[in-house]
Amino acid sequence: MAKHKPRNPEPRRSGHAQAAGELVGDIGGLAFRRFGFVQSAIVSRWSEIVGERYAKVSSPESIRFPAGRKSGGVLTLLVEGAHSPLLQHLSPLIIERVNRFFGHPAIDRVVFRQGRPIAPAKAPERPQLRPVPRELGEGLRQIADPELRACLESLAAQIATSTGAPSIDPPEITPFPFTIRSEPQR
Repeated sequence: MAKHKPRNPEPRRSGHAQAAGELVGDIGGLAFRRFGFVQSAIVSRWSEIVGERYAKVSSPESIRFPAGRKSGGVLTLLVEGAHSPLLQHLSPLIIERVNRFFGHPAIDRVVFRQGRPIAPAKAPERPQLRPVPRELGEGLRQIADPELRACLESLAAQIATSTGAPSIDPPEITPFPFTIRSEPQR
């Protein structure tokens, strides 16, 4: 008599909504892996890894690992022409910092390719706030924490420049196109 394997029930569907960031992270991760990046954060945090000075003239292009391994990789950097010799001298420092970022000896070698690195996106300009009116600012000067004081001064300046509480227009009520009669029809 043959034994039958019990069928695995279908996995339960969760049906819950997911944040768009969760979905994009998975898709972006696949795209980065396809082009040689195991971790996409190395691209977005390149200036933190090597410093602002070197991040302006270089950008990571790809990381290639030997088959089946996640260490001993080769980092390819895109470097502006004249800065390549300087960065070649600093390659041991770059390897050390990238490996510290990964948390293990992921990179053994750096390869340089001449080209124009990707410029980082500029931070948006913040509007300048108007000075805090004297009647609002005296009480704020007594606050010891500078960050809290700056936040409250910003809030006070926004309140001072506003025209009052926001107004909300009531929704227009449209009458029904028919009437309801309570009298019985004859």
